[in-house]
Amino acid sequence: MQELSLNVLDIAQNSIRAGADLITIRVEERTADHFMEISVSDNGCGMSEEQVARVKDPFFTTRTTRKVGLGVPLFRMSAESTGGSFDIESKLGVGTTTTARYFTDHLDMLPLGDMTATMTSLISVNPDLDFIYVRSVDDQSFTLDTRELRAVLEGVPLNTPDVLIFIRDMIDENTAALTV
Repeated sequence: MQELSLNVLDIAQNSIRAGADLITIRVEERTADHFMEISVSDNGCGMSEEQVARVKDPFFTTRTTRKVGLGVPLFRMSAESTGGSFDIESKLGVGTTTTARYFTDHLDMLPLGDMTATMTSLISVNPDLDFIYVRSVDDQSFTLDTRELRAVLEGVPLNTPDVLIFIRDMIDENTAALTV
């Protein structure tokens, strides 16, 4: 994958397949330290210790439609190739958290990519699920929580075109304000 946002999309789709109805995606940067952490947490079915140990292997997948699972190994490789680290914590019946840590000044650092498109795509295709997106740069932070949007929208579906445009614009505007 050429952008980290595509790794995030893939990991979030794993969360959806695991039955999660709340997925939290965090992208946190510390510019002075040249450091970025990306985490995807869910309240899905979780994994056993054996599955956690095996999920980093590209030839292991729980899916029955194919024999390889490259999402987690590629996410791991993207972090470790920058000198960073990668962790998965999971508990059966509770959920899973996947965390990748990057040194952003490393030659092998991939671009973050279009997180706005990633989030709006996830919300558009999964309007009945809840997502929390936290984007922070140094001491500034922005949070999008679809549960809060639902309360304001009073029954209007999140995948309504005007709502998706609003979500896209809100993420773009708040993200731009973090980097000023």
